[in-house]
Amino acid sequence: MREKRRDRERLEHIVAAIDRITRYVDGKTYSDLLADDMMYYAVVKNIEIIGEAANMLTAEFQANHPETPWKMVKGMRNYIVHEYFQIDSAVVWEVITDELTTLREQVTRYLAETNWTEEA
Repeated sequence: MREKRRDRERLEHIVAAIDRITRYVDGKTYSDLLADDMMYYAVVKNIEIIGEAANMLTAEFQANHPETPWKMVKGMRNYIVHEYFQIDSAVVWEVITDELTTLREQVTRYLAETNWTEEA
């Protein structure tokens, strides 16, 4: 169930998952990611967590923050879960290198700027 009072928690889950991914790939290359199954699947699982947390945000919160491509974030989760047998590792690397920094900046800003006492 999507509850307005839980939006903050979901955003915190997104930041935590991004931070884990960042730790896992720090100093690594695309080749390193492909060579290490454990790292690869840890990253993929955390991308899934990001998408699931985004999916659980209220529609109102998502609508009030349209600069974040929520549909794409949630779509990546669906792609990973339902197409697990054919995940394109290049797409995973692109998410890591091109998308997560911006997403983290946006979500961190939402956490800081939202008056959570009024949101409850």
